Amino acid sequence: MEISSRTFVFFFSLCLLSSTSSSIENFHQAFPIVEPAPGHTKLQLSREGLEAISRITTPISAVAVIGPYRSGKSFLLNQLLSLSCYEGFGVGHMRDTKTKGIWVWGTPLELEIDGVKTSVIYLDTEGFESVGKSNVYDDRIFALATVMSSVLIYNLPETIREADISRLSFAVELAEEFYGRVKVHPDAAGEDVAFEPSKLLWLIQRDFLQGKSVKQMVDEALRHVPNEDGNKNIDQVNQIRDSLAIMGDNSTAFSLPQPHLMRTKLCDLKDEDLDSTYVARRDQLKKLVASIIRPKIVQGKMLNGKEFISFLEQILDALNKGEIPSTGSLVEVFNKDIVERCVKLYNERMVGLRLPMSEESLHSAHETAHNEAIKAFDAQHFGRQHAKKSVDQLDEQMQEVYKNFVLANEYQSSKLCETLYTRCEDDMDHLQALRLPSMAKFNAGFVYCNQTFEQQCVGPSKQNYEQRLTKMMGKSRSLFIKEYNNRLFNWLVGFSLVMVVVGRFIIKFILLEMAAWILFIFLETYTRMFWTAEALYYNPVWHFIVGTWENVVYSPVLDLDRWAIPIVCIIALCVLYWRCYGKRKHGARWLLPLYNNQKNGRSRERSE
Repeated sequence: MEISSRTFVFFFSLCLLSSTSSSIENFHQAFPIVEPAPGHTKLQLSREGLEAISRITTPISAVAVIGPYRSGKSFLLNQLLSLSCYEGFGVGHMRDTKTKGIWVWGTPLELEIDGVKTSVIYLDTEGFESVGKSNVYDDRIFALATVMSSVLIYNLPETIREADISRLSFAVELAEEFYGRVKVHPDAAGEDVAFEPSKLLWLIQRDFLQGKSVKQMVDEALRHVPNEDGNKNIDQVNQIRDSLAIMGDNSTAFSLPQPHLMRTKLCDLKDEDLDSTYVARRDQLKKLVASIIRPKIVQGKMLNGKEFISFLEQILDALNKGEIPSTGSLVEVFNKDIVERCVKLYNERMVGLRLPMSEESLHSAHETAHNEAIKAFDAQHFGRQHAKKSVDQLDEQMQEVYKNFVLANEYQSSKLCETLYTRCEDDMDHLQALRLPSMAKFNAGFVYCNQTFEQQCVGPSKQNYEQRLTKMMGKSRSLFIKEYNNRLFNWLVGFSLVMVVVGRFIIKFILLEMAAWILFIFLETYTRMFWTAEALYYNPVWHFIVGTWENVVYSPVLDLDRWAIPIVCIIALCVLYWRCYGKRKHGARWLLPLYNNQKNGRSRERSE
């Protein structure tokens, strides 16, 4: 039983896959690519149509027909594709709308445009103003068709009405934002300036009016409406008329007469049964459409099938985010990648900085990189009026990156200054523990530490660590001065006693012994006479002794604190050598008196 159920599931899945693949293999039909969501307020993608487009590998150009419902859009597309109603887009003769959302003909028309093999797809859109829908839904259909298409056929029955002009407000905004920018940079190389809105084709179907051409009718419809009372609605309509002037090179007008009096029988009629004037004008329309078709280019790149779908997904997401579609939301979509590139450019400039650095230098580098990124954005961005939001977004993202660099600079500055401070603290501790106390060496170390810290400690932490360093070094200096005289006094007392022993018993140099005794007696008697050693420190003789000591102990050439032990060892070896070998070979010839040596003379006889 378990085996049979698994077998059933397997065959059911196989049948489902086979039926799906067989339906997709036939692309010679219309597919929905965008469908209305429940409530007819938003749009959603349809996978059938997307698969029909995704297989296209050559550049794509889209021809879209928009207009009121029941105005003959589907029939017009079939005529442009040379298809009957039973082969092509569905044509209805009922009072309700036949097409829902946006549909695409699955087999593109292959054309060579300016030497580029281009796949032309035809789009049928749901008609405006049908019952059961909101105006928001119609606006989204209009906006999506306007942005997707390379050629936008505005299909109108019989004449142009004021509502038809008002509905162009979105296309006008797009023209102002995008087409105007392309006009400003017609020959720009290497810049993403080539998003051009669709060519607008005014098509009047069932044209039975006499006298004026369709072009004259369009021009008259776009003239200013008198507004002596200052009505805001009329001002808005006139503003649309003014803005449409910039699309003068991007639009054209055409008319088609009634194909046949029996409109409900059109799908059953062949070309020889249709009005000959209509057939001739239809063929002219085909040539006109073919002449203005161009590949869809977004941000400097021709789109193939998969790229076109990605582009469609971005636009649909932008339109569905708000309650109504806005040019600003679409501009934001197109500028998203440009903003990301400019932020990356800013980040690259900031990453090249060597942290830590002063706050002024970091801010100056930020301003330079910020201005460079803004300049790059100005050279590449889409939109003139609605780009401000993208600029604000770019500025906000750069400020976030700048905050991270400020924090990194503070951390690196604190780390560096802490290292320098610790090094200075260690140096001061080392100077406190000198074997031979030297004020000159302490001052040299003190100055070197200050200079090193001043030169190497940079960034926002410098001021804080400067205060800590000043306090620490002040205490260290006071402690060293306080201990210096006491340590030097004790050292000199011990040194004088050592020199007495050396002069008396080792080298037997009477003058050295006398000098050592004089130094010892002076130090001891002076302190006894004045009770304290501090009184000695103000005596000029002490100052002379200290000056002599400093000159001997430390100089830029010789640091006796470091070399005292090696020097004493060398002198001791020399004295030992002289005592053992030198006196035997050369005799003792001193210019100064030595102690008499009676070792080799006769011993005096002891008297009895």
